[in-house]
Amino acid sequence: MRTLLPLPLLVLSCAQAGELPAYQPRPGHERPLIAVLGDSASTEITDFMLPYGVLQRADIAQVLAVATTGPTIAMNTGLRVQPDLDMAGFDQRYPEGADYVIVPYMKRVDFPPMLAWLQAQAAKGATMVSICDGALSVADSGLMKGRRGTAHWATHDYRLEKYPDTQWLPNVRYVADGKVISSAGISAAQPVSLALVEAIAGREKAAAVAASLGVADWSSRHDSGVYAPRFGYNLNVWLTRYTDQWLHSMNDTGLPLATGFDEIALAYASDAYTRTYRSRVLAVASSEAPVASSHGLKVLPDRVAGSTAAPAAMLPAPVGSLDAVLTEIAGSYGPRTAHRIALEFEYPGYPVR
Repeated sequence: MRTLLPLPLLVLSCAQAGELPAYQPRPGHERPLIAVLGDSASTEITDFMLPYGVLQRADIAQVLAVATTGPTIAMNTGLRVQPDLDMAGFDQRYPEGADYVIVPYMKRVDFPPMLAWLQAQAAKGATMVSICDGALSVADSGLMKGRRGTAHWATHDYRLEKYPDTQWLPNVRYVADGKVISSAGISAAQPVSLALVEAIAGREKAAAVAASLGVADWSSRHDSGVYAPRFGYNLNVWLTRYTDQWLHSMNDTGLPLATGFDEIALAYASDAYTRTYRSRVLAVASSEAPVASSHGLKVLPDRVAGSTAAPAAMLPAPVGSLDAVLTEIAGSYGPRTAHRIALEFEYPGYPVR
């Protein structure tokens, strides 16, 4: 059995108060080059779009959406994104490699070409930044051996068993160990991204970006123990996963998609409503043409507004925070469903007790 550090030492061993190792400029890069990776099979949308949106908003680096293979990145909600490059195209254009590679959770966690690409990027000097269970892919690549790391609370026991040569830390939102940074479940994408902004451009810049997002704290402080199902605590909340899925019908729901949309707001709305298990969320635009976000990320619409295939029910245009989306869901499907989604997101900003 592994022996974890005592809690006081554990807290001291991880990144504190939003701090990650400062960016070290590399020859030939005027600004850091950041690849946000996504898979053509299925990619956790919040894991992907939160770092992309935060880093683009900060305007401190060249940020590229990179596909494992193929012309699109598929999200877990069904949304499809056009990447800037695939892995092969990235290697051709940037043979020196990225400064940071953002690794979200992808269904094909051990896709061999992706694992080989992560290894090659690390060999060129890139820092890996895993979001949620993107840590599984980094661990499968061998890059977490002998290091400390974290991921979604729900996979903790699995990781202890499968990757015993990594010290998996609970109760931390993100941890840095050398050139590997890892973060906890889904919603931790935001604080670790702000910590990365701080590492690249300083605390003042990170504070300005955080303020624009309505965020006051991006530290690594966290209590992962409050999210798991427990008798007499939140088990009745977790039961909504089954009652919503099996006792209610699934309805198509439209999510408006217009030029200049906010990647973060779109991710929260698409992800959270899909997790109700009562909505199949479809992106609805004015035409079949790809729709560009405020930072140029192109999303392919699922339906055209006004067509016979367009959903009758439409959500509000995606704006605001995860709190706002959860409030909408509580009003539509009940507070327990919203509470359960907050637990799935490992989101401390929403009442979880």
